[in-house]
Amino acid sequence: MQVKGQISIKGIVQGVGFRPFVYKTAQELGMHGTVRNLGSEVLVLAEGTNFDEFVRRLSRGTPLSRIDSVTVTDSDDPAPEGFVILESAAGTLSGFIPADVATCDECIRDIFTPGGRYEGYWATSCVNCGPRYSIICSLPYDRERTQMDIFPMCGACEGEYTDPASRRHHAQTIACAACGPELSLLRTDGTAVPGDPLQTAAALLDEGAVVAIRGLGGFHIACTAEAAGRLKGTLGRPEQPLAVMATAEEIARIATVSAAEWKCLSGPAHPIVVLTKKDPEALREISKLHTIGCMLPYTALHHLLFASLTHPMLVMTSANSPGYPMITDTREACKRLTGHVDCILTHNRVIQNRCDDSVVRDGKILRLSRGLAPKRLRRDLGNACILGTGPELNANISIYRDGYCITSPHVGNVRNPATLAYLKETVERTAHFLGAGFDVIAHDLHPQFLSTRYARELAEETGATLMPVQHHKAHIAAATTDPCIGIAIDGVGYGEDGTVWGGEIFAGAVPDLTRVGHLEPVMMPGGDLATRYPERMLYGIIPEEETAALLTARGWDATTLGVLEKQVERRFNVTTTSSTGRVLDAAAALLGVCRERTFDGEPAQVLETTAVPGTATLWDREFTSENGRTILSTSALLREAFYRMHTEQTADIAASFQLTLATGIAEIAVTAAEEKGYKKIALSGGVAYNQAIESAIRKTIISSRHEYILNTDYPLGDGCISYGQCVWAGTALKQNKK
Repeated sequence: MQVKGQISIKGIVQGVGFRPFVYKTAQELGMHGTVRNLGSEVLVLAEGTNFDEFVRRLSRGTPLSRIDSVTVTDSDDPAPEGFVILESAAGTLSGFIPADVATCDECIRDIFTPGGRYEGYWATSCVNCGPRYSIICSLPYDRERTQMDIFPMCGACEGEYTDPASRRHHAQTIACAACGPELSLLRTDGTAVPGDPLQTAAALLDEGAVVAIRGLGGFHIACTAEAAGRLKGTLGRPEQPLAVMATAEEIARIATVSAAEWKCLSGPAHPIVVLTKKDPEALREISKLHTIGCMLPYTALHHLLFASLTHPMLVMTSANSPGYPMITDTREACKRLTGHVDCILTHNRVIQNRCDDSVVRDGKILRLSRGLAPKRLRRDLGNACILGTGPELNANISIYRDGYCITSPHVGNVRNPATLAYLKETVERTAHFLGAGFDVIAHDLHPQFLSTRYARELAEETGATLMPVQHHKAHIAAATTDPCIGIAIDGVGYGEDGTVWGGEIFAGAVPDLTRVGHLEPVMMPGGDLATRYPERMLYGIIPEEETAALLTARGWDATTLGVLEKQVERRFNVTTTSSTGRVLDAAAALLGVCRERTFDGEPAQVLETTAVPGTATLWDREFTSENGRTILSTSALLREAFYRMHTEQTADIAASFQLTLATGIAEIAVTAAEEKGYKKIALSGGVAYNQAIESAIRKTIISSRHEYILNTDYPLGDGCISYGQCVWAGTALKQNKK
């Protein structure tokens, strides 16, 4: 029986209360020794008769920790009497810090306990909850290396911090009203609004004001449902659905919530969960879709705010423009939100690392961010250190090093200098946390993406090898590297033939994927203009007199229509695409449910909502073959929908269109799997968030007795691309070495 040794615990053991946990466990078992942070490793020297039990308990870790390995070695170093937490020191950087965590139930009780030290304090947290990633400056994770360093602990906080019996023992974010960050309520000119900041903000919100609120990772803009129209108008987002923060009782009143969805809503991450409305026509001032994004209060500030409100629900949307980085600085908020908000509820704790809200639907991650990211996944991709710079839209970055892949929170749309700067900043900070030096930089195949240009510049600086990865193949790599048929359905991705892909079926195993099927290549007149005005997309797919007549009846003037007709006829400024998203756009345009896109994905989302009350009928599918690839005719599918508009309800046509499109895609995949002898079929891409389409594909695959693979660790949309790029690059390197 061993009674003494050195215990090395590696993994996510920073910012998770691991040292206090070790100390408390040692006290319970009568052990003596020391514990110290070393980078992303905790090193314990222990001696006592319960040594084996001590190691067993440490191996279980804390609720927020993720343990990779526990190694025990002999040690001749003398163990002190009692048990001591030593100062941190530099060490390994293979682990990472956890994401920000929602305020725990015990801290919520603290802020509502009359006469307690934390009563009414907005930044209350403990070793089990509160900010982590958003405040960390460097590792090891200690207060002096976070943005809490400027707030010296008062005597009472110091007492709890050093008390092994306290829940705040070595809680780096410990603070109270006497010594911690402070709230203030400002006008947009920077002057203070009189009165208690939180109580006054609540009263203004109840009266219909629009208030910017500084949270963990950035600013939200909040208002009541009655003021949502004004908010949308000032932000220039009249049709965009907004999320709400509400009490559990209010969420249960407005939406259907499964047990799994409640678990997600109330878990440590507290993400936005997209739920189905009980009444599809309700809350149309917030969301005209049949769904609504809901989240529970997740910080002490939110809980205190709701306790002061008479309204049980607030619209809560990011203060930044869609695709742009979160606003984190109060001065910037005052400057950029003037004219949009009435006042700003802010605080003086610096947001070191911005982080938007995560979004989940049906257990699928739509946006990987607060509470869920940085995401760390064990994966053997070889010995090279790999950076994945991501796609253009809904981007994030991933870094692979020493058997683990770290994916950053959501960055945004890398189409503008501000978001590109944020992407670079995210790479630099994540690399710093990991001690990473890049051997390979994987990037999107598109030569003109800003992320691709950045990859080239960084490769020149570092000497790293560049590795381009086709967008949809990265989607499949994120889902699986097993031999399979891979389906990638989304809006846009640069294809290997220079056209726009987005409805692709591949066969093989990463990195050897062959395109064996796809949707019919069709015309996008005006390129991006066709994504904004989907009726252009409709005419590009069906450039016929009947389509022209429909557009004329809808108010298109002869000149504009004539230009469109000549553009298509001469193929001038016309992009070719096999995109699933663009086909759904065209269907929404045909049915007249969305004639102009005002936010990303609007036509397809409106089409899905339109289809919900409809009865789906499976129509005939038309397939052709070219160069050994099977092609589903989407023009034939749209013509069928056009024909049925004279006799059928719009909802039925929308439902049938989705069912037939999805079934046709799945049939190509199943046929390819049977021909090539593959058992597995994987699905990825943003279109897979559509419940009806994903369900139809899944049922077709399962009924054919094939294994269905859907990635639930990463977003199905472009938020998985940087991870897929790392997987692709690492797998290719390992294959080349064989």
